[in-house]
Amino acid sequence: MKSLEVRLREIRDSGRKALVPYFMAGLSEDWTDHVAGAIHAGADAVEIGIPFSDPMMDGVVIQEAALRALGSGVTFDSACDDLARLATEVPLIAMTYFNIFHHYGIERSAGRLHSSGLSGVIVPDLSLEESPEWVASCDANDVATIFLVAPSSTPERLKLIAQSTQGFAYASARMAVTGSSSGDGEGARIVKAIREVSTVPTYIGIGITTPEQARAASGVSDGVIVGSALVQVLLDGGSASDVERFIGDFRRAID
Repeated sequence: MKSLEVRLREIRDSGRKALVPYFMAGLSEDWTDHVAGAIHAGADAVEIGIPFSDPMMDGVVIQEAALRALGSGVTFDSACDDLARLATEVPLIAMTYFNIFHHYGIERSAGRLHSSGLSGVIVPDLSLEESPEWVASCDANDVATIFLVAPSSTPERLKLIAQSTQGFAYASARMAVTGSSSGDGEGARIVKAIREVSTVPTYIGIGITTPEQARAASGVSDGVIVGSALVQVLLDGGSASDVERFIGDFRRAID
């Protein structure tokens, strides 16, 4: 079992709901200060987006963040360099697209993630069937490969993904790209189905944009992922203090 999953199971077993904010690497020069603010406010893990020019899973907010970061010259290497200097015991999880790792080199990419302090990775365009080489390289570096479960997943496929994911299962509440949404989506149904076939922690993401939505989602899962709403705060010029207040509201809501 990967060290990330050990940590996340400990959080679940303690009765605490996990709060996982998402940041785009390199969105501003002081972006790691924003990460530190979220951790200080009670984040249990942090998802770090590595900017990519064609982010197929992401909506307009995160697309804009990626374009700004790329325009500033952010690369996989520069993001990892920044993270390697971030002193934190909170798990860091990369989120990006397989093209980056393919060009950088699969074994080299997994090693770079580990050496930069990342203990997990989400690669939304890498299917389970195409993942063995990548997973093997990550296994050798204690990096958990986290898979998403979509609302459209058949019971058979959901079982395969739930039993293959490492760290946690990412329950996508909606058949949509990242961004704000109304209602609770299908997260509760997906979490229930995952729990029937696996004991892995389950987190709900996609469309969690308000503390109220986070409270509802955490009531039926082990934690929540908050992305676009936070990134919008930063696109609007938010500071580390703004991040701390924003995440603090979500922390209080799910506690």
